[in-house]
Amino acid sequence: MKKRAFTLVVLLLLPCLLLGGEEAFLLSPSKQIYDRYGTPMRGFLSENNTYYLPVPLGEISPWLIAATLAAEDKRFFSHPGVDVKAVLRAAWQNVSGGEIVSGASTITQQLARALEPRPRTLWGKAKEAYNALTLEREMTKEEILEEYFNLLELGNLTQGVEAASRFYFNVPAAELSLSQAAFLAGLIKSPTYYNPLKHFSRALKRRDWVLKRMRENEFIDEEMYRLALAEKLELKSASRPFDAPHFTRLVYPLIPKDATDVYSTLDRDLQLYAEQLVKNYISHLQEENVTNAAVVVVDNATGGVLAYVGSADFYNDKTNGQVDGARALRQPGSALKPFVYGLAFETGLLTPASLLSDEDTFFEGGFRPRNYDENYHGFVSVRSALACSYNIPAVKAAEKTGATDLLALLRRAGLTSLEKPADFYGLGLALGNGEVRLLDLTNAYAALARGGVYKPLIVAQEPVIRLPGRETRVFSEQTAYLVTDILQDNNARAPAFGLNSPLSVPFALAAKTGTSKDYKDNFTVAYTPRWTIGVWVGNFDATPMQRISGVTGAGPIMHDLAVYLQHKYPSPAFTAPEGIRRALVCTQSGLLAGEHCAHTKEEVFNQRYLPAVCDGNHTPAPQQLKIVSPAAGDVYKIDPSVPLASQAVKFAAVCPQESCTWQLDGKKRPGSSCQDWWTLSPGKHELSVSCAGQTDEVRFEVLP
Repeated sequence: MKKRAFTLVVLLLLPCLLLGGEEAFLLSPSKQIYDRYGTPMRGFLSENNTYYLPVPLGEISPWLIAATLAAEDKRFFSHPGVDVKAVLRAAWQNVSGGEIVSGASTITQQLARALEPRPRTLWGKAKEAYNALTLEREMTKEEILEEYFNLLELGNLTQGVEAASRFYFNVPAAELSLSQAAFLAGLIKSPTYYNPLKHFSRALKRRDWVLKRMRENEFIDEEMYRLALAEKLELKSASRPFDAPHFTRLVYPLIPKDATDVYSTLDRDLQLYAEQLVKNYISHLQEENVTNAAVVVVDNATGGVLAYVGSADFYNDKTNGQVDGARALRQPGSALKPFVYGLAFETGLLTPASLLSDEDTFFEGGFRPRNYDENYHGFVSVRSALACSYNIPAVKAAEKTGATDLLALLRRAGLTSLEKPADFYGLGLALGNGEVRLLDLTNAYAALARGGVYKPLIVAQEPVIRLPGRETRVFSEQTAYLVTDILQDNNARAPAFGLNSPLSVPFALAAKTGTSKDYKDNFTVAYTPRWTIGVWVGNFDATPMQRISGVTGAGPIMHDLAVYLQHKYPSPAFTAPEGIRRALVCTQSGLLAGEHCAHTKEEVFNQRYLPAVCDGNHTPAPQQLKIVSPAAGDVYKIDPSVPLASQAVKFAAVCPQESCTWQLDGKKRPGSSCQDWWTLSPGKHELSVSCAGQTDEVRFEVLP
């Protein structure tokens, strides 16, 4: 019988020896994304739809090599690729038993089968044996083992012992214990039948059999055998990391074809903190119809993305959690104002001390913006206008620079989603009527943080993966500092936001909010010299929130994240570049204070654009009292379907002092505010206001 079996082997191999070998295909590894410190974040399937993590033979536990040899091919180092003794033994057992009860494939043959799968026919087995002989001629035994262990399919989409070791035991293959190694070696025979996730007891019995074979072949002694049997095995990681799903989905298509391990710029601990922070805050805003938020954190020096949260809950289908809020197009509202004023500073049209009139104004095309607080504030300095985010002065600043130049600037700062021509946006661009991405907006602010230099974002540091764009200077260092100095001035924004708003922190932080029309989106962007944070809050279905603004929605998330970042990545205070000068200014003119100026304060300037010295006579237009609501000749009509108590007109005046005296139809009205509400009453009316010795009056009509 042995002679017949040997003859059969020779006959099977002879055609293959005559035919010659074929080139094997190369397996493409799955891509692995790690954080900046090497912590796994997400693995992607290989072209074989498996998780494949190739490692050198030296990074595979010797116990796993010994266990596999004992279970699969104990004469591996002595045969030429085909084990004739094993073939004869298998043939005798199969013939004697009347069925296939034993196989004889060597490790080299199994590798040949993995490289070139063939049907398990006699011809297929013969070709497999020939390929094994060819492999033995072309590769060393160590090279064969390395390829073999990296191509093994061990169930649950794992290919290679490294992927299997990390999946089942959450340890690298180099750190497998004897018992764990025998467990994995036992899966080789049939990963489906011995699937540990479904048939753990089967897999455990198979491990015991492998340990027994190791002892019988004297790979281990009796004591080692008993200790390995007694080790209690637990599946410690029957899952795969799936961190930062929106970010990894952004990075994956950008990975070079020949790269496998990608070390991203993300900080996993920061990422997890930001994700939990967003989830917690959004859960408390549901009653205000707020369902989602997004966060981007950028390292200013490199442009590396440190954290990237696309939604409050990636797995929540009801709130469209898989939509990426960091890349969704949204209206930024007032978040663009720093660039409006920055452009005016850059060209010398304005300084932080310049005065702009905040009064009811019609701009070209009938554009009539309103302030967030629905009040007018008379003449205000640029510092106050930007810090308090008043709308009308911002549009007047944009009117000075022109919408065309403003749009060009925003595009240079990376806001490339503003694709339409300038006349499409008009001066409303200053108030954020175009759509931008949070990712781009955050990086535009990072340009302010690094002294006016825009850099394209980096999402991976090895290999380096950059998002589109090129490094360019957006503002001079002096202009960037002027904008920053205003945005970090907590006292300047106090009239609008209070001294203890979420924008206030115990370290240097420049911050700006933005709320789009109808409260559909709100933003808060903040930066230090070291890092920049961007936060968006809203709904992916574009439904409005219940009067949630940037300071109440996105602001608290930014605040807590900034405090965390300052602890982990401490940032110094902002320092003034050369060419910056601090000087006293006349608060009534916005000019440098002269000897006759009674009211002064310190302001910061670009040395190139110092204003003139006030001679004591430069008084601005707020000295001219003016009623701004109602306008002269206005006609109102009472709506019979609405309660009369709900139908009122606002009385508002711009005046040089904070108190006014109103008269309606010759009768004095109570109070001294320069803004008041009056319930409609039919008839023709005469309204007058007095302030600082001046008087203004208007006539209007209310129809019944």
